[in-house]
Amino acid sequence: MDYYSLVARFITEALNPSVYTYEVSPVFLLVEEAVIKKMIEFIGWEEGDGIFNPGGSVSNMYAMNLARYKFCPEIKEKGLSGLPRLVLFASEECHYSMKKAASFLGIGTENVYFIKTDERGKMIPEELEKQGSAPFLVCATAGTTVLGAFDPLDKIADICENHGLWLHVDASWGGSALISRKHRRLLHGIHRADSVAWNPHKMLLAGIQCCALLVKDNSGLLKKCYSAEAAYLFQQDKFYDVSYDTGDKSIQCSRRPDAFKFWLMWKALGTTGLEERVNRALALARYCLTVLKIKKREGFQLLLEPEYANVCFWYIPPSLRKMEDGPEFWEKLHQVAPIIKERMMKKGSMMLGYQPHWGKVNFFRQVVISPQVSREDMDFLLDEIELLAKDL
Repeated sequence: MDYYSLVARFITEALNPSVYTYEVSPVFLLVEEAVIKKMIEFIGWEEGDGIFNPGGSVSNMYAMNLARYKFCPEIKEKGLSGLPRLVLFASEECHYSMKKAASFLGIGTENVYFIKTDERGKMIPEELEKQGSAPFLVCATAGTTVLGAFDPLDKIADICENHGLWLHVDASWGGSALISRKHRRLLHGIHRADSVAWNPHKMLLAGIQCCALLVKDNSGLLKKCYSAEAAYLFQQDKFYDVSYDTGDKSIQCSRRPDAFKFWLMWKALGTTGLEERVNRALALARYCLTVLKIKKREGFQLLLEPEYANVCFWYIPPSLRKMEDGPEFWEKLHQVAPIIKERMMKKGSMMLGYQPHWGKVNFFRQVVISPQVSREDMDFLLDEIELLAKDL
């Protein structure tokens, strides 16, 4: 819970505004423009455009549709008929919203080509270069959902530039690292992207939902792609600068002033305060890693050393610790995490995610989002897992 964000929500719930034209929501519209401009600065663009959306999945869909519109503008009026087969490339670790967007937009999930990743979950640029089909979009990920991996954006951007491809970076999870001078290196090369999805409601605690799609193009591409030019809202002969009527850049009409939560919080804490949040969250992830790795806590085994806030590990209960590594061991270990999860949920002590992943059996995934979590919480997490599994 961020109290500034909460107060911002009290205000917007009381006023009940909708951000589509300047005349009906002047302050909130200007706030959104100011926040977008500041986020664009952190990406490293000199100029750009953007819009706040109801979720990173929607931002990814916007980007996919925008890239397709840039590739073949006639699709807006003529539709899919008569167009060649369109394909896009994404990391095999990308968020599932890429498949959903391809389905929703009529591209088809079979036309999403998944590029192989290395053992850390990063897209392999050489595998991208090997693909034979010509895509209209390449989607890289900065902060994958499971492993917290960051694709090598500079190398991917080189390939996209060589072939004239739109590069979208889904930084919904990892984008907040841009605020930190210590950790922004994780997104090195993001300034070369054509579009970026970034969710301040994650590590920055701006309150769900607070998600932006940011676009490098500043020629009005976003508006050209999405505008319907409704004469009863977007009249061109108003007495003020109608470029402030930003609603036609969105597929929505009524739209919440989500940027206000981020704006008020940013004003209150400053960039330094936000930077401290990111640094603290990642320091806590490192602490959890230290306890597991350096102190070699019995029964805990790391999947890999994290580069972000996703700490992935197995808990090996007492009965399996002397068992030989083999198919039977992994089959039994696969059953452990669901049992522990059931016990913690029924006890009500905590909630921790688990999943299988690319041939690896069920493992726990501790993602440190909140900087309000303490070292004591990290210790409790590991202690509780041991307690719940002592008879397994």
